[in-house]
Amino acid sequence: MELSEVLNNRKSTRHYIDKKVDKSLLDEMLSAANLAPSWKNSQTPRFYVATGDKSKNAVREALPEFNRKNSENASAYIVTTVVLNRSGFEKGGTAVTEIGNGWGYYDLGLNNMALLLKATELGISTLVMGIRDGEKLRKEFDIPETEAVVSVIAVGYTDSEIVRPKRKSVEDFAKFYED
Repeated sequence: MELSEVLNNRKSTRHYIDKKVDKSLLDEMLSAANLAPSWKNSQTPRFYVATGDKSKNAVREALPEFNRKNSENASAYIVTTVVLNRSGFEKGGTAVTEIGNGWGYYDLGLNNMALLLKATELGISTLVMGIRDGEKLRKEFDIPETEAVVSVIAVGYTDSEIVRPKRKSVEDFAKFYED
């Protein structure tokens, strides 16, 4: 699949069918995520992958009702975190720019996008969910305090048709300076 086709086909899916995503495909998605660039190659994103019934139920319990419904029948949930105070920081712990840990979150976004695009290429649907109970997830997956719990990505298959929501035109979000 060409990149433009992947970009055009990727969308947030809110209806999953009861079909398992093979672990080898999850590995491919995570390997693609790991290829994303990061501040000084710090590689601070972390992924906690729930594929068993017990762990998937624990993730669902950390989601609000509407996201439980939106991700019903997902084959897996990926809890995404970022190691704090490393990306965008000097070895001594001093932030290099005014956004501090913002670089770690930025790096995680790059990783997540690579994961989402690879999933689309593989014919797998995803939904990124930012509203979650981070402390429940931290406890369930033994996530250290040195990491911030950022999002949960539902992963699975859909039988829904891809309908792209309307997107802004380039003129609506970009400014060009030609002098």
